[in-house]
Amino acid sequence: MSTETSRGLVERFYREVLNGRRLEVIDEIAAEDYSEHDPLPGQGEGRSGLRDRVSMLVAALDPSFTVEDVIAEGDRIVVRWRNRGTQVEPFAGLPASGKPFDIAGIDIYRVAGGLLAEHWHVVDQLAMLMQLGFVPAPAAAAP
Repeated sequence: MSTETSRGLVERFYREVLNGRRLEVIDEIAAEDYSEHDPLPGQGEGRSGLRDRVSMLVAALDPSFTVEDVIAEGDRIVVRWRNRGTQVEPFAGLPASGKPFDIAGIDIYRVAGGLLAEHWHVVDQLAMLMQLGFVPAPAAAAP
């Protein structure tokens, strides 16, 4: 599979699944034995676990992802994104705050056999927790 095709696969995940809320697309783009290296609490394994993950994110956070960069090298696709949303339901053990958030993150996917096979990520969770009111913002520095 070409890097351009792999890149399109990942972009489709953000466009159709995360932003378009079309969970059925997961069956077309993710391997049955999909591996999540940082699962959410309660997330299952494999393709159905990815469906769990997206369902939790969409229901609780009403996210809107903006893909800012996509870098493809071999079987790896790196995505730098922004996620803006509002926590409308409990998430990861935290009660619904009703507050908006705007965070950044980086995802790395491995593509195999024309499907998403593995996922790793780094997310600015501290910024999200501060924006949602679960962690106090640091005091301003003295002049």
